Amino acid sequence: MFDSPLSASAYEVLDVAAHVSDDELRRAYRLQLRRTHPDTGGDATVFIQVQRAWELVGTPELRAAYDRGHGFSDDEAPWDGWRAPDARTDTRPRAKTYGAAGGSRRRHYVAQVRAWAGSDVPDPYDPAFVRTVPRELRRILANALAEEHTARTVADLGMGFTAWHDVAVPAGAPAAGTGVGAPPHPDTLDHIVLGPSGLYGLMSADFGEIARFRAGEVIGSGAGSRAPITALVTQVRTIARAARVRFGGAILVLPDDDLAQATAPLGAIRGTTVVVVRRSALRPLLRAGVPGSRTIGGTELFDLRTRIQQTVRFA
Repeated sequence: MFDSPLSASAYEVLDVAAHVSDDELRRAYRLQLRRTHPDTGGDATVFIQVQRAWELVGTPELRAAYDRGHGFSDDEAPWDGWRAPDARTDTRPRAKTYGAAGGSRRRHYVAQVRAWAGSDVPDPYDPAFVRTVPRELRRILANALAEEHTARTVADLGMGFTAWHDVAVPAGAPAAGTGVGAPPHPDTLDHIVLGPSGLYGLMSADFGEIARFRAGEVIGSGAGSRAPITALVTQVRTIARAARVRFGGAILVLPDDDLAQATAPLGAIRGTTVVVVRRSALRPLLRAGVPGSRTIGGTELFDLRTRIQQTVRFA
């Protein structure tokens, strides 16, 4: 919560202006608690958001730090939450990775922002500026961040895993980018992950709302006109044919606040097992494997890695 370009700020959740006094902020918090409390007919999800907002701005010290980090202060903001992550310096064994997660979406975001605001935008990632950007452009950045978060999780799985990020899908597959927040063509599969537990295709997304499902598909304003599950399955099947491999499943990764439970199995769709998972549950899922997938080891793991490496191209 509050770490996505699509999230409401703590002040918006508390329904006050960012410049109100501490006393006014406290009164607004208490009012929102009464309005949203489940015992009085309020929404439990919103009630939790109100409490979380207060945890971020409830004291002068916390509020000052929040304001600096989220562009509500004139002081220089040290928060880099919407910038590309720096290269890691630790020496722990990590998964082998190829491609740049979120790269095509970040390029698309910067290009669209400059088309909207002009080419002289000093810093397209400045928090105060990002709040002024139309929501459809903020969604592009949010999805880039989602890809980067998944890439870091996969890298931490260790040297037994290999990942390919921002993979260009061969021509012929319908574009997953149809709709709001889409990357430019060529169509891309966010991640391919290979490890002892199986071979998987992953899409990382941030819909800015709790995901709802109907007939095996994500619905709601956050998904826009896209059909994310359909697109993901099509991408996985297209790459499987091109590389002559078989995927153990397709995984849609969402922010923890966007999924009501840790995992939501959707069953087999066009012969591909699909699971929707919270970010925090992705690592254990990839270690254990998607239900029904088979383990891979020895020469088969090497053969699959070689086939994919010879097939993939990057966006």
